[in-house]
Amino acid sequence: MRAESKMSEHTAGFILTAAPRPIPHPTAYVSHRKTMAAAEDPKEDMKNDEPDEAEDDGKMVDLVSQEGDNFQVEKRVAKMSELVKTMIPEEEDGETDQQEIPLPNVKSVILGKVMEFCKHYCEEPMNEIEKPLKSSNMHEVVQEWYANYVEVEQETLFELILAANYMDIKPLLDLTCATVASMIKGKTPEDIRKTFNIVNDFTPEEEAQVREENKWCEEA
Repeated sequence: MRAESKMSEHTAGFILTAAPRPIPHPTAYVSHRKTMAAAEDPKEDMKNDEPDEAEDDGKMVDLVSQEGDNFQVEKRVAKMSELVKTMIPEEEDGETDQQEIPLPNVKSVILGKVMEFCKHYCEEPMNEIEKPLKSSNMHEVVQEWYANYVEVEQETLFELILAANYMDIKPLLDLTCATVASMIKGKTPEDIRKTFNIVNDFTPEEEAQVREENKWCEEA
């Protein structure tokens, strides 16, 4: 079977087994102390970074997109990306050169959107997203700005997910994944296929097998 056919089966299989029950956010199955602390206080993570923010105050860094475009960003904003944080070298005493960080997997238009998110998040942290989603309306899940932010074309939304994952920006990954979940929530498999233009290339026997193997999705 061709690779593209296998990929469509995998995607369709997940959709089929997940619907029509409410879809929990992907991170609902992952918990650790830092996440729990953030649930109690959305600013907890920012508090932990306060000393670094003081050192980075006013300093800039250049992020370079796939096309070679430069985005000059405050270092404290850029460090929302765990990837970027690890790529910023330690400064030597008296060093004044602005640092340049290549991000070859992120297109310019998407990198601009990502930095828009990071800048706003530094001023107004996003509320913790409940899992599973309490509503399919993102305006009832997060603040107005964030709900408006993800009102984009599907292609842009999925590219934001890829960029958030690549750059390791957890709040953005949470928001974009939750938005996809909201598009699935409460829909039948047929509705979901139409929403995401998924071709059902399963035989009835294959579909039954996928459901059997993934019963845990419906029980979650």
